[in-house]
Order: sequence, then structure tokens, then C-alpha cells
Amino acid sequence: MPMLGMGTWELTDEQTCPEAVATALEMGYRHVDTAQAYGNEHLVGDGIARSEVDREDIFLATKIWNSDLGYDDAIDAAYDAVDNLGVDSVDLLYVHWPAEAYDPVETFRAFDELVEEGVTERIGISNFEPEQIEEAQAAADHEIFAHQFECHPLLQQEAVREATVEHGIEPVAYSPLARGEVFGHEVISDIAGTHNVSEAQVSLAWLREQGVTAIPKASSEAHLHDNWASLSLQLDDGELAAIDELAESRRMVDPDFGPWNR
Repeated sequence: MPMLGMGTWELTDEQTCPEAVATALEMGYRHVDTAQAYGNEHLVGDGIARSEVDREDIFLATKIWNSDLGYDDAIDAAYDAVDNLGVDSVDLLYVHWPAEAYDPVETFRAFDELVEEGVTERIGISNFEPEQIEEAQAAADHEIFAHQFECHPLLQQEAVREATVEHGIEPVAYSPLARGEVFGHEVISDIAGTHNVSEAQVSLAWLREQGVTAIPKASSEAHLHDNWASLSLQLDDGELAAIDELAESRRMVDPDFGPWNR
């Protein structure tokens, strides 16, 4: 799984989304993330089809929504997802949230079957708390490959990151720019100024140094390029420590059904 991907949340415009996906792939991105709940799987698929990058070179991930996590519904939703995307299979299929119809035994019975049937190569979880990670791992026959959760310099999620890595699962950060809150932040802006780069690049470089894959959303070529340029940014130990020491806890995604709210 490439450590920098393209997120597609809120990219629902019929022209913008496919163009952005195709542009990202032509730029060098090879990891594209979407979800059933985003309502844009067909547009993401159009963008993939539009690009000249071979499907086998793209790491494609999607997520099954909470209401469809019962055994039968999860099977149906996954088949619908690959149909919408216009592909034979996805590289990674996530449980979007451990909520509503989610049941570790029944949900992962479906996800395990989807691996066996070739609908997805890998299974993942999203928005799980540490104790739920262990419960999911025990319920699934196939290894859980990735855990996607909100993570950025203003919500560092140390306990979740540690639990994820301890279970041999790849951590993936959504909202890695805190939905724009990193822009203008004093510490991050000072580091960005030192390197003559954006706060976005600093935030993405910090995540990479933590071993966390990031999937920032971008629709314009300029923002896609700026995020991509973060791969060339190296932060020194002092800069990494300054970000590590931020004591903020700004959660951008906080639904009532979030497991931390129960």
C-alpha cells in the first residue's frame, strides 16, 4: 500500500471527481480511497478508467457503511461496490465504522468470504478503538491489513496508533490536514516557513515519519501536486519533536455513533 494516497470524500461532482482521480494517477499517485457512503464509487471508477495507468498498478480501497455490515448485506454491498467502481475486485475493503449493524462475528464472516470469492484482496477496519481492534482481529480468519482513522498533528491518536501497530496492522490517516486546521497553526507554519513549503506538506511528512499512510482529499491539480511534493520533504528530529509535543486534540469527525462517544 503506497504511503501517500488520494482521498475522495465529498468529491461528488460528475466532472471534478473523475478528472481529479485521473490527474492524480498521471501525477504518480497509486493509492485511491473511496467509500460506499461517499456516493462516488462510480465517479472514482470513471477516473481510473480514464487514466492510462494499469488497474493492477493501482491500490484501490473502499468501505462498507454501517447499515450494511450484517452478513448478507455486506456481501451484497461489496459486490455493488466493485460494480460501481467498474473493476473485478478491490485491493482493500474496510468496515467503515463499528456501529449499527456491525457485529464482529457476522461482519467478518462476510468479509472473509469476500476474500475467498476474490471480491477483495485484503480486509480492513476504520474508526476502531484499541479494544475493538483486538476483538476484530480475533473474529476475522484473514489478517486485518489496515486500520483507517482520523490522525493529524492536532489529533495524534497515540493509543490508537500503538494498538494498530502492535497487532501488525497498517495505520492509515484520514483528514490528515485536520480539514485545513493545520494551515496557520504557529508551530506547523514556522516549520513550513523554514523549508519554504506548505503546512500540508509538513503535516503529511510528519505522518510519514510516524509510519502512517495518509490519504488527503484534493480535487485541484495544484493541491494534488502540493501533497505529492511532501514525499520529498524531510523533517529533522527537532521539527518532528516540536510537532510530537503539540498537546491539542481537535477531532474533526465526531459522530454520535463514534465508539469513543459510547
